[in-house]
Amino acid sequence: MHPYFFGYGSLVNRDTHTYTNAARARLDGWRRAWVRTPLRKVAFLSVIPDANSVIEGLIAQVPNADWAALDIRESGYARIGSERAVLHDLDPAVMVSHYAVPQNTWVAGGDHRILLSYLDVVIQGYLKEFGAQGVTGFFDSTDGWDTPILNDRAAPLYPRAQTLSAQETALVDQNLALRGATVIQA
Repeated sequence: MHPYFFGYGSLVNRDTHTYTNAARARLDGWRRAWVRTPLRKVAFLSVIPDANSVIEGLIAQVPNADWAALDIRESGYARIGSERAVLHDLDPAVMVSHYAVPQNTWVAGGDHRILLSYLDVVIQGYLKEFGAQGVTGFFDSTDGWDTPILNDRAAPLYPRAQTLSAQETALVDQNLALRGATVIQA
């Protein structure tokens, strides 16, 4: 049986990958957070334990069951076994893991930014998979909106950036404004 991993960020946007058998799932006991580490100048989207939270996302097969290759792609994150925490409609025996930035690598402060081109990709995926309620759920179940957001839409820094419709862009911007997020022009 092939192992699976749970994604809660860009993986939710199926236009950014070719992972087979991607399926909707939920991760119980975790919530998302924007975190800073010395590993890079932009904020990581990670998850933190929270017994009162459930987040939506997708699970997908690990290509060729090659965890080593996926671990390289997810550099800066640690792989965590999450079989019992991931709720899905696949065979219950499927082995599932997720990735999180180790809390001992987090730093406070600094000039880290959230890339708007990355956030756009994530929100586009949540809108397609879970509708407007899924987008609201993403914003509500994610901490760290006090982290400044770098508006790099004109020249995306995120390598898997996607083109958004005017409605998708407005949805991202509205949700950022509702949370009082600071958007800085690149």
